[in-house]
Amino acid sequence: MKVVFWTALGIALYTYIGYAALLWFLVKCKRLFKPSAPISTPDTWPNVTFIIAAWNEEDFIQKKLDNSQQFDYPANKLRILVVTDGSTDRTPELVSAHPPGPFEVILAHQPKRQGKIAAVNRVMPMVQSPIVIYSDANTWVNPQAIKNIVRHYRDPQVGAVAGEKRIALPEKGDAPGAGESIYWKYESTLKRLDAEWHSVVGAAGELFSIRTCLYEAVPSDTIVEDFFLTTRIAMRGYRVAYEPQAYAIENQSVSIEEELKRKIRIAAGGLQAAWRLRSLVNPFRYGSLSFQYISHRLLRWTLAPMSLPILFITNGWLAPTHWLYGTLFGTQIAFYSMALAGKLLARRPMRFKAFFIPYYFCVMNYAVYRGFFRLISGRQSVLWERAQRIQ
Repeated sequence: MKVVFWTALGIALYTYIGYAALLWFLVKCKRLFKPSAPISTPDTWPNVTFIIAAWNEEDFIQKKLDNSQQFDYPANKLRILVVTDGSTDRTPELVSAHPPGPFEVILAHQPKRQGKIAAVNRVMPMVQSPIVIYSDANTWVNPQAIKNIVRHYRDPQVGAVAGEKRIALPEKGDAPGAGESIYWKYESTLKRLDAEWHSVVGAAGELFSIRTCLYEAVPSDTIVEDFFLTTRIAMRGYRVAYEPQAYAIENQSVSIEEELKRKIRIAAGGLQAAWRLRSLVNPFRYGSLSFQYISHRLLRWTLAPMSLPILFITNGWLAPTHWLYGTLFGTQIAFYSMALAGKLLARRPMRFKAFFIPYYFCVMNYAVYRGFFRLISGRQSVLWERAQRIQ
C-alpha cells in the first residue's frame, strides 16, 4: 500500500509541479553555457498565407477579418484564406461581403461538413507562400504577430512557431474564466521553457505557424490536428519555436459545462495522438523531445489522472498509521473541499481567482476519463464542437 501511495504521489507531483521546476532548472543551466541569441529581423519579409478555419462563426467572422486587416505586414506579402466547410449560417456571405482592406481575402467554402482538418487538407494545395499561419475565427490576434512569428524562420532548424493563447477575463472572473486564464498562463510558461530547452511539444490551434513545405496531410479522423501536425514536424528533427509576442486573445467560455465539452474533446484527441505518436516515447531515437513529450503531455493524458483516485484511496487507508499520512490526507481533503466550493460558487464573480484552481484542476482530470471512454466507444466526432464563449 505504501509503495502504491508513494508511486501515485510521485507521478502526480512530477506531472503537475515537478516537470515545470526541473525544466526551469535545466533552462537556467543551459543559459550559463549557451546564452540564447537574439532573434533578428529578416532583410526581406517572406510571403505568408493566413488561414482562418470557420464553421458557423457569423458572430465573430466580421470582427476577425477586421482584426486581420490591421496586421503590421507588407500588403503584397500577406494573403488571408478563409475556409468554411459546412457552415449553415451567414459566415460565407459575410466573408464575401466584407469590405476590402490592404490584404487580399479569399473564401474557400464547400457545403459539406467534414471537420477542421479535412478543410485544412483541402485548401493547403492553394497555399503558394513558404510560410502558413493558422488561426481560429473567434480570436483576436495582435497586429505585430505576423512579423514576430516570421522572424523565427531565419533559423533553418525552426519548422514551426507556436503563438501564445490568452484568455480575456473581466476584473471579477467566475470559475470558467478564472480557471482557464490561470491554466493558460501556466501552460504558456511551460511552453516558453520547453522552447528554450529544445522544442515546444504541440501548438495551440488558436495561433500557430509552419513551413509550408513541411506540411503533411493529417488523417481526416484526427481530433487535435494542431498538436499532431506540429509534433510530427518536431519528430522530423525540426524545432517548434515559441513566440509570446504573437498572441491570440479568446473570450472565456460561457459556462463550465461549455469548457468541459471542449476539454473532453481535447482529452480524447490527446489520447488518440498518444497512440499514433507512440514511437515518440523512445528517447534513444528522439532524445530531449521524448523527455518533453512524456513529461509535458503523455503523463497528463494517462498516468497522472489515474494516479489521483489511487492517491486519495491509499492515503485514506494509511492516514491512521502515521502523522505524515494523516497530514497529507488532510491536505487532500482540503484541496477537494475547495474544488467543491469552487463548483458551488462557479457562477459567481470573485476577485480571488486562484480560488477556482482546485475546481478547474478537477474538471480537467475528469475530462480525461470522459475523453477516454468517448474515444474507445467511437463516440468522439472529428467535427468541430465549438464551446460557446462570451461575446
